[in-house]
Amino acid sequence: MPDLAVLADTLDGYRDLVPWMLRLSVGLPTLGAGFAGYYLSPAVPTGSVSEALTAAYPDVLAPLVAPPVVRLLLIGVGFALLTGFLTRATAAVGALLWLTVVPVAPDLLLAMEYPVLFGALVLTGGGRPSADEMFARVAQAEGTYYRRIDPLGEWPRRVRTALIPARRYLPTLLRVGLGGAFVFLGVTQKLLDPARAALVVEKYGLTGVVPVEPGMWVVGAGLTEAGLGLLLLAGLFTRGGAALAFVVLTTTLFGLPDDPVLAHVSVFGLASAVFTLGAGPLSLDRLLADRLASRGDAGRAEGDPAATGD
Repeated sequence: MPDLAVLADTLDGYRDLVPWMLRLSVGLPTLGAGFAGYYLSPAVPTGSVSEALTAAYPDVLAPLVAPPVVRLLLIGVGFALLTGFLTRATAAVGALLWLTVVPVAPDLLLAMEYPVLFGALVLTGGGRPSADEMFARVAQAEGTYYRRIDPLGEWPRRVRTALIPARRYLPTLLRVGLGGAFVFLGVTQKLLDPARAALVVEKYGLTGVVPVEPGMWVVGAGLTEAGLGLLLLAGLFTRGGAALAFVVLTTTLFGLPDDPVLAHVSVFGLASAVFTLGAGPLSLDRLLADRLASRGDAGRAEGDPAATGD
């Protein structure tokens, strides 16, 4: 279909902006979480994180996990990512902050898109525009003072070169992260906890949006989210699934007026990146595209006298 082909070509032209997109989508909510006093997810206050870590590791982490320290860590990570300063190192720290806390605060799984975004930024780096790019250009220019004192030297280039083989799986990582998040939310927050979800439906009058009884509303919403997640995990109709995910998230924000918008920026950014990059390797979309391409090549060969020897 020509329209879809033009759309795909247009989106391919945005690929170099994906690192900037990822930095905004994870940097803004991380910075906001630090100022608001929660740990990436509004369901996890920084105070409860400090208490849980102190109880789990009293002799090791107690002096380092006071609530003000935790908030400053989040603010620092968010600000560095927004500016694109030491992006790969900062993203690795962010991933470590999530992985360290989730064993003692399982509700952090509600923000399971964060390690995916942090991991993606380790692969991509800061991109452009970013402080990393500006410093790199100054360091590479002949005759600059910063070139003589550059503290990082060749390390950024070496790390970037080492990660080149893994970067082809960036679309796969983002797609699986988005799909996993939707499956998790649909199954755990709705299908496995229908009573609690039904209370939310009644509280916000969501049956006025879709006129069915609350139990059916919950089951329908849970199946929709889980089904969408499975499509994304399989990499089938990926860009369409990412667009639908964006619509579902937007509808949720309109339906839940007191839901913190900033906490959802990370998922919006993840959906936008998947929409831009498409399915990537290890997907049904790629498998189908390769099969169609091979059939087209075979058809052209059969119609070409030189190819058939006629």
